[in-house]
Amino acid sequence: MRSYDLIVYGATGFTGRQAAERVAAIASPGLRWAIGGRDRAKLEAIAQSLPVVPGIVVADGQDDAALAELAASTRVVLTTAGPFARHGDKLVAACVAQRTDYVDITGESPWVASLIERFHAQAAADGTRIVPFCGFDSIPSDLGVLQLVRHVQRTRGCGVRRIVGSFSMKGGVNGGTMASALNMAETGQNKRLLRGTLLRPEGTRRVAGPDRRSVDWDAARRRHLLPFFMAPINTRVVGRSATLHEADGHAYGEAFTYEEAMESKSGFGAWTMTLGMGAADALLKRPWGRRLVARAVPNPGQGPSTAAMDGGFFRARFTAEAEDGSTAWAIVADMDGDPGNRSTVRMLVESALCLLQDRDRLPARAGVLTPALAFGDVLPERLAASGMRWETGTGDLPG
Repeated sequence: MRSYDLIVYGATGFTGRQAAERVAAIASPGLRWAIGGRDRAKLEAIAQSLPVVPGIVVADGQDDAALAELAASTRVVLTTAGPFARHGDKLVAACVAQRTDYVDITGESPWVASLIERFHAQAAADGTRIVPFCGFDSIPSDLGVLQLVRHVQRTRGCGVRRIVGSFSMKGGVNGGTMASALNMAETGQNKRLLRGTLLRPEGTRRVAGPDRRSVDWDAARRRHLLPFFMAPINTRVVGRSATLHEADGHAYGEAFTYEEAMESKSGFGAWTMTLGMGAADALLKRPWGRRLVARAVPNPGQGPSTAAMDGGFFRARFTAEAEDGSTAWAIVADMDGDPGNRSTVRMLVESALCLLQDRDRLPARAGVLTPALAFGDVLPERLAASGMRWETGTGDLPG
């Protein structure tokens, strides 16, 4: 018998502390859980600050023996300890070896591609679910698309040719997210990030549509669409989900593709943001530029104020062209906090609890999975019950 149901690893970080606070606030009284990290004193201080005092597990992210003991002591590991390409390898290896389910909030898709190569086969054989991308990267996109595809198949009796997703949002950035972005740029992962084949099984067709380079008016949304910095991550995640669903005989559509953009009411604002993102990308490509960025952004462990996080939101809108020529839409939104912190923590914790409390209802699939492959319709139900908006409809997209 394992000592814990859930361990929140990285609990001394900015996002990890929020995850621990959310588990303490919403978990059922019978949940056996702990917080984990490398600094016992900091972990003890956090534990004492919570309304329900969890257990404490000390394990450095580079200590194989300590991580093996941690993974063996719990049913699910929830981790926020990034950059994941630097700090996540040994924890994933321990979870696979100990047959412990795992969720994280990474958007580092080149690193996830390496996990698939090294661990997918063993985890699938053992029935272990390793589920990255369980935050704003990439639950709204991956599960929003899945919900819309299933709506079309249920109501129209056909597949989907094309889905376009678009995002509007307000929020701040934390130091952990920026540390991951800087590490990806420094190690060259950003170049791999743009490959359309990333995360896709060899020999399968590309599902991710072309990455947007310009600004266009979209009549259905009554908004300008511009390049979205998360699209190269989200579209590849959706592509993996669609490809593996097709291999199971549940294709999204015979020639399904997915594209993603950001929304702007103003054409001037859209071009301003596009040029700004281009300038940021140029800085990240150069060592001196990365040093400038590092000085300007929060350090790991730091992030936006409580007021800034509480005042944020996101809304994702998806439009589908069905194979019979009809149209349909889906909306995924969280108006109760910023996407990179409040929404991410909500989605991450509900993902972990989904593995613990709804395992018998989940798709019968294991390995290194996307959220859509791991959770199907079950996680959107949980997230809707927690306050997020999940809607689908036929015809024109509502305002």
